[in-house]
Amino acid sequence: MSESPRKIRVAVVFGGRSTEHAISCLSAGSVMAALDPAEFEIVPIGITREGRWLLASADPSQLAINRDGDRPRLPEITAASGEQVVLAADPTGSALLSVTGGDLRTLEPTHGSSAFEGIDVVFPVLHGAYGEDGTIQGLLEMAGIPYVGANVFASAAAMDKEFTKKLAIAAGIPVGAYAVLRAGQSLSEADKERLGLPVFVKPSRAGSSFGITRVADWADLDAAVATARAIDPKVLVEAAIFGREVECGVLEGEFGGAPEASVLAEVRVSADYVFYDFEAKYLEDATEFDIPAHLPAEVAARIREYATRTFTALDCAGLGRVDFFVSNEGEIFLNEINTMPGFTSTSVFPRMWAATGVDYSKLVTRLVKTALRRGVGLH
Repeated sequence: MSESPRKIRVAVVFGGRSTEHAISCLSAGSVMAALDPAEFEIVPIGITREGRWLLASADPSQLAINRDGDRPRLPEITAASGEQVVLAADPTGSALLSVTGGDLRTLEPTHGSSAFEGIDVVFPVLHGAYGEDGTIQGLLEMAGIPYVGANVFASAAAMDKEFTKKLAIAAGIPVGAYAVLRAGQSLSEADKERLGLPVFVKPSRAGSSFGITRVADWADLDAAVATARAIDPKVLVEAAIFGREVECGVLEGEFGGAPEASVLAEVRVSADYVFYDFEAKYLEDATEFDIPAHLPAEVAARIREYATRTFTALDCAGLGRVDFFVSNEGEIFLNEINTMPGFTSTSVFPRMWAATGVDYSKLVTRLVKTALRRGVGLH
């Protein structure tokens, strides 16, 4: 009697230390629900807001929004979520170790699973700092474990909006007018005249619209900068672009092929919201999406080409969601690229790919297998 083939052991890592902790939990619940249990064995690793790694629950219902009461309660990984573990940066030994009584030991299969004997691939469903910025990617490279998504450099460059813009400009991709304020710097009068009003003030290295303020009066600028600096000492001030917000999903080409672009999505926000902020994205029924976006064919084709060119310019891998503005005059401007976009089954990225012909389960499977084929190290 032949043995059944060994399942692929996927460590899904989620939560984390960034302001996007809860969004990561929501995304991870969807990813774990989509992984076929006949082919994959899940090792769920939750990271608390303080940075403690825990062997958490793989039950997607534990990572959903609780809508009891007046205000939705977002999921969170806490110290009570499971047994503390660490990922060893040693490619020659067991990757996952348990912390017991202050001591490290190889994690035994105490949960009725052999999954803890080794990890084949990591799906780091982490958004923002300490997850999407190259830090965990560096740890996984040191540990010799393949992982889904961009490498160290691409993750860091995409996370920092200043350097995303610089690399895009070098690749001939248009970006809107902006200024960078490093710690202690203020916006000059010349920059105020160049940018005009209104402007958007945002942390350079954050996502999910955290810390963003629309400023229509220069008297409000200092308060907006302070709000952004509560997240990141480096702040971007961007000129407003009046028009439409359009997003495009990009996947690494299968078997080394060219990157592929999805159909486009247009974001439409309720008149009750000034812009596409955190509550409009996640907590309220304030946002609608046209998928595919209703754009002239030549405009859609140019955006998709800019999306794959941005993906290549930053040396991305695996996946990315590239966001653009289309002005009322028909000009296209890159906004940003997310190397680990929101990944719930209702998030824009998987919905764009579903409309392109790749459903959620196939999308997750493709990303895991692409990461396994790519491995670690230079490519």
